[in-house]
Amino acid sequence: MSEFKIQMPKLGESVQEATITRWFVKEGEKIEEDEPLFEVATDKVDSEIPSPVDGIVKKIFFQVNALVPVGETVAIITTEGDDEPQNEPEEKAVVPEPEKPAVQEQKAVKETVQISEPVKVADQKPSVEITETRSTRFYSPLVLSIANSEQVSLSELETIKGSGLNDRVQKKDILAYVDDRKKGNITPKATVAKDIPLPLKPSVTPGLNDQIIEMDRVRKIIADHMVMSKQVSPHVTAVVEADVTNLVLWRTKVKDEYLAKYGEKITYMPLFTEAVARAITEFPLLNSSVDGYKIIMHKDVNIAIAVAKPDGNLVVPVIKNAEQKNLVGLTRNLNQLADAARKNKLTVEDYQGGTFTITNFGSFRNLIGTPIINQPQVAILATGSIEKKPAVMETPTGDAIVVRHKMFLSLSYDHRIIDGALGGAFLRRIADILEEFNINREI
Repeated sequence: MSEFKIQMPKLGESVQEATITRWFVKEGEKIEEDEPLFEVATDKVDSEIPSPVDGIVKKIFFQVNALVPVGETVAIITTEGDDEPQNEPEEKAVVPEPEKPAVQEQKAVKETVQISEPVKVADQKPSVEITETRSTRFYSPLVLSIANSEQVSLSELETIKGSGLNDRVQKKDILAYVDDRKKGNITPKATVAKDIPLPLKPSVTPGLNDQIIEMDRVRKIIADHMVMSKQVSPHVTAVVEADVTNLVLWRTKVKDEYLAKYGEKITYMPLFTEAVARAITEFPLLNSSVDGYKIIMHKDVNIAIAVAKPDGNLVVPVIKNAEQKNLVGLTRNLNQLADAARKNKLTVEDYQGGTFTITNFGSFRNLIGTPIINQPQVAILATGSIEKKPAVMETPTGDAIVVRHKMFLSLSYDHRIIDGALGGAFLRRIADILEEFNINREI
């Protein structure tokens, strides 16, 4: 008989820890190789971790909701013929108390521009001149929660030396700072009174008949990410209306043949993605990120597609190198990602590396939307519902009113680096590509 240690796997290049959200087995139970052992969650994806061996689960070291560092042993499986559970009582493993999951710590992935979420300002009376402070560092929601509860201002956070990746302030760093401050070893700076905070969540008192629903982990992450994006990027939204009659007629004509030939259903989204990828190659600044006062121009055009899951949450898997793929490749890639998203089978890699996002308001029969930028990207396109409309067209005998298929395209962009002329020209170019679609295009 031998023992096999199950360790927390590395779920991404910059992921240092993950939360155990479910155990599929109990101590003493038998498990076979490749059967699900436990489920973990990061800020990007939920993943089932299979057992690498056959055996008996001898010990489980962490409970559900425990935040576990990568490489830490989470369980032990006995192997080599130990086919039956041990009847002798064993001493229970010491299970650490999980951190309260009220605020889930977010990890900055490799390509993420590190931008902070400022915290609530300590209520202090400064004795020196007040200055405004904005952060240049990333702070996780867990660190921000501790800072809020301990009245640590943004100016103070900026002075804390972090022990994490890229000097990121971790939980132990801010707790050590708070402990030193309580002991009188640190005097808070007097410039904190005008730190610029995020809008604080209002406290709401529910009525007697009100229902209280606790946000799940994914919804909390989405909420924090959306608030951060609006605080970081000055959003501007432009709208154009596109005549996509040729595109609609072409799809209607070829969709059955396309399915028979390639085994894939073709929706409008691959066609939108193709148009966006083409436009980005002509307007490369839309495929960038902002890092402080630096602009990072991304070489690859990795288009993220917002997908609504059955549970109501939104995920944004990524089509890598979209500019290099033909329509068939885009269709197949998009269908695979959408199917995996609905079945909760997306991997960490499926979420990483996005440089531009498309969200389809039209799938809910909405005409126009003003989407929030998916950080650290600088723009996001919303596609509205396609509708038949009367339109005036020029003919050899004069103007005529005809029925056309039209839709609205709306682009939200980061006004720090994308001005109105560039944003408007890029959006118009996408519309032109769709309007110029060849109705006789071969599949």
